[in-house]
Amino acid sequence: MNIHQKYILRCIELGKKGLGTTAPNPMVGCVIVHNKKVIGEGFTAPYGGPHAEVNAINSVKDKSLLKESLLYVTLEPCSHYGKTPPCADLIAKHQLKEVLIGLQDPHDKVAGKGIKKLEDAGCKVTIGVLEDECRQHHKRFLTFQEKRRPYIILKWAESDDGFLAPDASLRSDNPEPFWITNPYSKQLVHQWRSQEQAILVGTRTVLEDNPKLTTRNWAGKNPIRVVLDKDLKIDASYHLLDTSVQTIVLTTIEDASKYIEGVVYVVIDFSKPLAMQICNVLHQHNITSVIVEGGAKMLQTFIDENLWDEARVFKGSVCFENGLPAPKLQGTLHHQEKILTDTLSFYTND
Repeated sequence: MNIHQKYILRCIELGKKGLGTTAPNPMVGCVIVHNKKVIGEGFTAPYGGPHAEVNAINSVKDKSLLKESLLYVTLEPCSHYGKTPPCADLIAKHQLKEVLIGLQDPHDKVAGKGIKKLEDAGCKVTIGVLEDECRQHHKRFLTFQEKRRPYIILKWAESDDGFLAPDASLRSDNPEPFWITNPYSKQLVHQWRSQEQAILVGTRTVLEDNPKLTTRNWAGKNPIRVVLDKDLKIDASYHLLDTSVQTIVLTTIEDASKYIEGVVYVVIDFSKPLAMQICNVLHQHNITSVIVEGGAKMLQTFIDENLWDEARVFKGSVCFENGLPAPKLQGTLHHQEKILTDTLSFYTND
């Protein structure tokens, strides 16, 4: 590994600090080096705030050094006005002598324009430093830009004998979750929720479990809650429609008098493939990543339409003998880890 790659690795490390806060912007990391010494670092601020390059340049105490410095960044600097001015303009203004970039930005408003601006300003530009690692780091943003859909994470917990939920006779009459995993796994799921933009469930999951789908066991923002509710069976008594968190309901009901104020309703066609329609709605709402938490039918729908990127599957130590079978997944087992009594398996859709 050469020195340029080491600095890009540091950029990736910095960029991860923006996980869960920068979306729909990418979580970019940036390092500025003068005479083999790091003089500035930055990562993308929460959405609407300064980008990584701006934060890195602002962190340099002696700005006169920038003319003789190298700037490393995971993704091509932007060239357009959005919530903030173009980063390429700021880099050009300070006349940095060289910029080394992990990968080109596929966004149609950038897509090489940032690179051209830098080159036109006399800056030497190198593209493709640790490109594969940068692609993996920016997987949410790239999926959204290139596939026109969010990055999709399937998540479920199953019993040791392969059931999502026990037979109804083992459950109480009150709608509440039936916990398969231990409290540490539960907390990890809340951390994941804070890292992704949205969380998706089906009607049955809400009616049976009455989930909140929040990050109450972890410090972080709540994801946008998305629920499939064909006939609007879920009423205002359920946590999901308490309007405490941005919520989108996908339904067939066009009668707005049945809608709850403060909740977004989108009409879709339930007679057509659902996963792709859901992806289209999320894309239209600028949502770059989603966790599909259930139930079984919802998860299997995404699997059957082959619309998923990774799956995170917990296996608990309890046995139900009978109940709701877990989804059937064809994917590549990436790795496994133990969380006390639970086994967590990570799959990728290669």
